[in-house]
Amino acid sequence: MKTIFTTGQVAKICKVAPRTVSKWFDSGRLRGYRIPGSQDRRIPRDHLIRFLKEHGMPLGELEDEAVGKILLVGAESLIRSALTDNMISDQFKLDFATSGFEAGIQAESLHPDCVVIDFIMGRNEAVMIAQNLRKNTQYADTVLVGLLSDEDNASGFDRSVFNETFRKPFDSALLAERIRTLIGRKKQLI
Repeated sequence: MKTIFTTGQVAKICKVAPRTVSKWFDSGRLRGYRIPGSQDRRIPRDHLIRFLKEHGMPLGELEDEAVGKILLVGAESLIRSALTDNMISDQFKLDFATSGFEAGIQAESLHPDCVVIDFIMGRNEAVMIAQNLRKNTQYADTVLVGLLSDEDNASGFDRSVFNETFRKPFDSALLAERIRTLIGRKKQLI
């Protein structure tokens, strides 16, 4: 993960001329620093992301670093809407899947930082989704959260495959805050 960018690299990300980036820098809109003894400019990653967000510009290749991606699998509409309301922000992107098959396809395209699996789809399918994600090295760092119902008692499945489990009913604001914390540990979100 690159932390410092040149004006040329910023120009490529923003799809503008390097001179445009220099003007942004010289006017103070894009913060950074000059290399001592030269006119070369350097822009830290967090300043660049902040600048792009403030001006409504697409994050491009920085999106993977700047946005926490969450995949919600098999969740009831009430949980979906509550989590969407609590996670609404330009720092998080939510996607939804209704089945294990769809979850696999979504995971491939989204590369989520967190997968929330609702056991309402059935304990066996929910555990199988989590185990399949854990087996794939691409998702070794992915945070897995299980939403358990009263019927899903502690016996019968390995909870260690999940980073967290929540038993229904639960406070969706608490779940959202826990997801923010877990993703925040994984990524440096601004």
